[in-house]
Amino acid sequence: MVHVLSSRTLLHPTDPERSRRFYGEQLGLAVYREFGTGPERGTVYFLGGGFLELSGRAEAPPSPAVRLWLQVDDVAAAHEELRAAGVEIARPPVKEPWGLVEMWIADPDGMPIVLVEVPADHPIRYRPGI
Repeated sequence: MVHVLSSRTLLHPTDPERSRRFYGEQLGLAVYREFGTGPERGTVYFLGGGFLELSGRAEAPPSPAVRLWLQVDDVAAAHEELRAAGVEIARPPVKEPWGLVEMWIADPDGMPIVLVEVPADHPIRYRPGI
């Protein structure tokens, strides 16, 4: 059995500086570490229980099969903060039939990012009898 000690999502943006501005300034993710030099240097951001690494450069945006799922404590507050930071909101917060409150944005390469609020009474957070 594999014993995973840490995890990291790796992105190779088409424009690394633009993506660093988006994730670092507009989303406000804290930097865990940086490596290398120049415009294609690597930047690793804290991402809840994992990390998001921007490194290298891609010729094309990521596959539409790739998405980021980010749990936040208050989607309505995140909505206001991101709008104020100039982030385009693809879909404002909506309570889904499965009980999560979701809001959608996209990174500069168009990769979908869902910000999710898990209500206190949702089964992900609370299981009666356990």
